[in-house]
Amino acid sequence: MRYPDAASLVAQTPLIDLRRVYEGPGRILGKCEFMQPGGSMKDRNGRWAIKTALATGALKPGGAVIEMTSGNMGAGLAVACAQYGHPFTAVMSEGNSIARAKVMEAFGATVIRVPQVSGEPGKVTGEDIASAQAFASARAEETGAYYVDQWRNRACFAAHYESTGPEIWNQTGGKVDAYVMMVGTGATLIGAGRYLKEQNLAIVVSAVEPEGAEPLAGKTIVKPKHVIQGAGYAHIPDLFDMNLMDESLAVSDDEAESWRRALGAREGVFVGYSAAANVCASAKLIASGRLGDDPTIVTILCDTGMKYF
Repeated sequence: MRYPDAASLVAQTPLIDLRRVYEGPGRILGKCEFMQPGGSMKDRNGRWAIKTALATGALKPGGAVIEMTSGNMGAGLAVACAQYGHPFTAVMSEGNSIARAKVMEAFGATVIRVPQVSGEPGKVTGEDIASAQAFASARAEETGAYYVDQWRNRACFAAHYESTGPEIWNQTGGKVDAYVMMVGTGATLIGAGRYLKEQNLAIVVSAVEPEGAEPLAGKTIVKPKHVIQGAGYAHIPDLFDMNLMDESLAVSDDEAESWRRALGAREGVFVGYSAAANVCASAKLIASGRLGDDPTIVTILCDTGMKYF
């Protein structure tokens, strides 16, 4: 099949049956977001954010764009900005993997790394994110660049309501019992979850949180440092809709690492920690028995593991 440009490759990712790493009962279907041009589900967010900003006039043709990112949103925006002709600056914590910075630079982005406040390399805290957000916001004010602000940008939620949700529904023929997703900004869980609930209110929408950093579950934060980058920052996201979440499932660092290795060795799928946590949580949900004897769960294989070196 022939496409006019890389932006046309965003969305329409396939589902795969993870029957080797999970042998049943029921089935876990993984949506292959690592196949996007920028390597993650955030390609959808990036494209929708730029298109919407141009349509509303918030971003002028050729105007500069800036965003705070853990890496995936930055790569998605870098792809979109390259296609639409905008210089892009990504601001990220020094705790995020250097590989993510290199990916963004390969797409033409300028990357600014901000010192950590309370985290450590590979483990980024909410305080680290707040510091990087403040830096990006201030730089946008100084330079006049368009600040995407993915945590409050409704276009990011619309991306998954308009694309991820319908794709899941169509690819499963409407036969889906639960949708499971790690929460960062909440856009992927809430956007697609809202669409799926509109089709069938009985579909269970399960949030995934790192063990010890579970504000959605109403628990005290006891472990703000964990290996799952881009998620679990120990606060409830600004645009998160608690009414759409049926439950929260916790995954430990060790579980995420174990499932990540198993997905690579048994499925030939090399993904990041949040994707592995999603699959782990899906298996836990089936094991709980609340979905019956033969459930179908759809989860998101968020990004490629090649960004974690």
